Amino acid sequence: MWLEQPVLLYLCRLMPAWVSPDILTTVGFAGSIMVALGFIVAKVNVAYLFISVAGFFVQWFGDSLDGRLAYYRHTPRKWYGFALDVCVDWVSIALITFGLFYFLPSAYRFLAFTLMITYGWSMMMALLKFKITNQYAIDIGYFGPTELRIAICMGLLIEIMWPGSLMVFAIIVNVLLVFINLKDFYWLLQAGNLRDKLEKNKAALED
Repeated sequence: MWLEQPVLLYLCRLMPAWVSPDILTTVGFAGSIMVALGFIVAKVNVAYLFISVAGFFVQWFGDSLDGRLAYYRHTPRKWYGFALDVCVDWVSIALITFGLFYFLPSAYRFLAFTLMITYGWSMMMALLKFKITNQYAIDIGYFGPTELRIAICMGLLIEIMWPGSLMVFAIIVNVLLVFINLKDFYWLLQAGNLRDKLEKNKAALED
């Protein structure tokens, strides 16, 4: 999103010295807990999904700003941050899908599991892509994390106005993730095949 980068830079300038990247990571994780709790209490009243919407904003704030702040202050810890982000992201997804599982009617709770599987699959392929190409990207198709959060929040707001629509939204997201993952998987196999050929050619030249 073109507007996101200037906003993050502006927020980096505003951050007090005592706010560290690790604190922002904690804030982002707290946002994930808010999202999950919003789903759980929305079982009583769907209007509580506003808590989940607010939670996604808090998650965006912490998750998008932690690494950016480290680079802004010239104090990046590349591999520490990489390991921390991947682990926190996975636990966050588990928490959010657990909340979604609780919120959905029993007949549709499988959608929470399939969402966790398909999103986890995309995370796994991002790591494989990093291993094969040395390029790390967490975008899913044409959607980055911010665009995905916005789309989910729109789905939640629609659910508040028209209860039951979230199930349709979850089905659409699951289907899209499957197709995007299959497309990325094919690309990944081609990239792996190309790297194999390059490494074989390099080994042959060295012999």
